[in-house]
Amino acid sequence: MPIRPQFDSLPTFSVQADQFQILHSAHCFSDFLLDAIKNAKQRIYLTSLYLENDEAGQEVLTAVYQAKQRNPQLDVAICVDWHRAQRGLIGANKSKGNAAFYQEFAQQHEHKIPVYGIPVRNREVFGVLHLKGFIIDDTVLYSGASINNIYLHHKDRYRFDRYHVINNRSLANSMVDFICQNMINNPAVHDLSKVDLPTTKELKSAIKRFRISLSKATYHVTNEEIKKDQVAITPLVGVGKRNNKLNQQIVSLLASAKNEIFLCTPYFNPPNIVIREIKRAMKRNIRVHIIVGDKTANDFYIPPEQPFRAIGGLPYLYEMTLRRFARANENHIESGLLSIHLWKHDSNSYHLKGIWVDRHYMLLTGNNINPRAWALDLENGLLIQDSNGQLEEKFSAEFDNIFAHTQRVASYRQLESIRDYPYKIKRLLKKIIRTRADRLLKRIL
Repeated sequence: MPIRPQFDSLPTFSVQADQFQILHSAHCFSDFLLDAIKNAKQRIYLTSLYLENDEAGQEVLTAVYQAKQRNPQLDVAICVDWHRAQRGLIGANKSKGNAAFYQEFAQQHEHKIPVYGIPVRNREVFGVLHLKGFIIDDTVLYSGASINNIYLHHKDRYRFDRYHVINNRSLANSMVDFICQNMINNPAVHDLSKVDLPTTKELKSAIKRFRISLSKATYHVTNEEIKKDQVAITPLVGVGKRNNKLNQQIVSLLASAKNEIFLCTPYFNPPNIVIREIKRAMKRNIRVHIIVGDKTANDFYIPPEQPFRAIGGLPYLYEMTLRRFARANENHIESGLLSIHLWKHDSNSYHLKGIWVDRHYMLLTGNNINPRAWALDLENGLLIQDSNGQLEEKFSAEFDNIFAHTQRVASYRQLESIRDYPYKIKRLLKKIIRTRADRLLKRIL
């Protein structure tokens, strides 16, 4: 029998159901973010993997600076990944990265805004800042999206994500307190808007201590009574394999299912423990829906007509993993217990994450539910307990919006195999598989 997660042992914030809103597009997300920044009265805290020096990034940073110049007492902080901010895009020429962009803005304004570089590990490949959540006054805007043109649909293409708005002072305070106490006050963290920055090598010992402290850090939550018209929300954080509360709740959610599981991930490469719980769920006759991007909707996908780069092999590697999983569970696909939905919309890309169990428990997260998220990156999530179904209609509408551009896989044969791939991709993947490098790649990418 499934075991219900021990939600009673988790402290929760009580949130009015009518203070929980779901946005359905990158355009709406962008408009909401910019409007909230413009109207901020007390504070603006933005935490993102990166804030890019492109048109959308410039628009957001300009809006934040304008808000600060109008109201110098406004409490403003931006957190981005230390490593990602100090390099160019993959395949681009060597540069100072987005840090130069932050420094230029600081020099142009009287009231400056710190952009803190968060070094989760000494090297980017072994861990990055992947916390999500923009806090503006008492509103939490929670999405897996970072800040650049494609995430904010600034031009022709967009990267589809999930966008949730929660108005609750206690939750907002808890998330801000975590940022201040556990991140920006740490000696390993430095303001990238300043010119004279230490090197990563100089910070090596401090970064090591910082990661240890992060592995012990939690959100402060005061346990509040949940009334009939409210939902319970618990913010969770985790980094590394040991005692990772976020990972534990992901497993617990899957193990607790009695009727139905919806799982979203942009890269189908789940940790073994997640695959195990999915298989156990199907043995209990639980319906499992997996919504994943088509390989052409992967953010690493490179169309065959464009110049070849090795990074373009990743979407094919993920498809091979998905095909093996589908083949091993073909009987469940035929019976309807397992539904695999491939998302594809023109040339846009897919970046959705999250779990919905029995229509009463939802995990909003930036966690890709893959080995990298499981062991390397600093991740967080919002665990929602909706015992009275207050949010079911909103989440149903959100998933209807997601499914609008999906196709259900009727058989593993619908998915291409390596023999169908372009020649250069095929050659690369065969080399990777022959040297068993695919195992390493799946752990760190």
